[in-house]
Amino acid sequence: MATLCTTSFFPVLLLLLATCIPSALSQNSTGQLPPANACSLTTNPSFCKSVIPPQTRSNLYGYGRYLVKKSLDQSARLAALIDRTIRYNTTLTTPALGALHDCLLLSQLTTDFLVTSLGTLNSSDSTTLQDTQGDDVQTLLSAIVTNQQTCYDGLTQASFLTSKNSLHAPLVNGTQLYSVSLAMFTHSWAPKFKHRRALKPGRKLLDDLKVGQGGLPSWVNRGVFGLKRRMALDTGSVLVKTIVTVAQDGSGNYSTISEAVAAAPNNTLPSKGYYVIYVKAGVYQEYVSVDKKKQNLMMVGDGINRTIITGSRSVGDNFTTFNSATLAVVGPNFIGRDFTVRNTAGPAKHQAVAVRNGADLSTFYRCSFEGYQDTLYAHSLRQFYRECDIYGTVDFIFGNAAVVFQNCNLYARLPMSGQQNMFTAQGRTDPNQNTGTSIINCTISATPDLSANGQIKSFLGRPWKNYSRTVYLESFIDSVIDPSGWAPWSGNDFLSTLYYGEYSNRGPGSNTSSRVTWPGYHIMSSTDAANFTVTNFVQGDVWLPATSVPFSAGLA
Repeated sequence: MATLCTTSFFPVLLLLLATCIPSALSQNSTGQLPPANACSLTTNPSFCKSVIPPQTRSNLYGYGRYLVKKSLDQSARLAALIDRTIRYNTTLTTPALGALHDCLLLSQLTTDFLVTSLGTLNSSDSTTLQDTQGDDVQTLLSAIVTNQQTCYDGLTQASFLTSKNSLHAPLVNGTQLYSVSLAMFTHSWAPKFKHRRALKPGRKLLDDLKVGQGGLPSWVNRGVFGLKRRMALDTGSVLVKTIVTVAQDGSGNYSTISEAVAAAPNNTLPSKGYYVIYVKAGVYQEYVSVDKKKQNLMMVGDGINRTIITGSRSVGDNFTTFNSATLAVVGPNFIGRDFTVRNTAGPAKHQAVAVRNGADLSTFYRCSFEGYQDTLYAHSLRQFYRECDIYGTVDFIFGNAAVVFQNCNLYARLPMSGQQNMFTAQGRTDPNQNTGTSIINCTISATPDLSANGQIKSFLGRPWKNYSRTVYLESFIDSVIDPSGWAPWSGNDFLSTLYYGEYSNRGPGSNTSSRVTWPGYHIMSSTDAANFTVTNFVQGDVWLPATSVPFSAGLA
């Protein structure tokens, strides 16, 4: 098997890929079959067959590697094309330019995810992956499908993408290629994953705050030691390399959060410990972005409504939904705790994101997110939210991550006249994506202004995309929820392909006797519900203990 070819420089990457791609099919292993047979397992057999040379004979693992390599080629070419469009098209509108920049970021992330996936596949033998490796690769391949869809949606919303546009064919072909790659992987490796057994519920607590090599920096003051003690007492231990302080009065290392993020080291390994940004109480009017290089970053405030990050970008002001976020997180292993993030654009400005999260293995603990339409964009990869408060109106928890909300409070607010509230709008587009929204032991209710208005209907969710998947487990559902429970997106779209489920909920809005009768709606058994626990859905038993954030691994 050929070694993996990697580079972040597009022209060199394309040259290397041209020589690397055919090697995946050169193996002579048992179980060989023609492309048509292998492609019959994918979401688009005819497209799959058009990609693989017809004379090829390989097993499913060889075909899987080949398709992932082709996907890497496609991703690099698309990123280069988007970059040229931004540089040389002088007639771009503000919305189109914003959407193209989003697409460039997403394509670069996709290239990174595919390089990582190939590295994993090429480091194993033909047929086996360790349990966590399989979860990791399926998560990354699911995310590249989401990235492509986000780019397509953004360009369409900006009225830039037509059938004659030079980006249209690469986007459509890339979407199909990523889908068949995910399907081939799922049918090759995924069935051999060990199914995790959920642990008994309980808090994960350790006993002290560990500090990385070199100890705390010399400038650490009593305020930071207070932070250290609070972290140790509240949540146990977490490995910390550095703690810096943000304070508006000049008493810290930085006066803005963005400065502190920019100063964080790049590509820090988890074994080196977290870079902790302690943000003192105050209202920070800034847009904070934690990019892909800022790994293992922890942001800690002085508490909800004491440390506040606020902004007002919106689609109504010509920002893309993706780029309207007050706080945007992409760097893996991010932890956010004890602060509030707001988008104050208001309901009349439509999509206006407070937090956009596309960081794998990310955690928010005791935070609040405030907005109206599209408050929390749980975009992609694996995420966990514990004891958070989330406020919004239309589709206010949306995206296509594999995400668990546990012990959170979800509040519907008073929307604009003529609007209805949708707590969720999950965006799964492919049946092989391991994504969805799992809401466990949460409180589903209304703010006082909405409670005083009995005319507004609120629903648990609606299907944003074909395979939308959302479940409510062991939660308190107040009377704010309409008896039907769920709302359609448009007519009968997606009602047979979605998966919506409820299990062992309580409260006046939890009665399922008048729920929708769609083919995709389920009153779940305990066995079904167990698939959406912290352990089984986001593999939280593997990575959450290192965050020191408490969690319950299974069902009550």
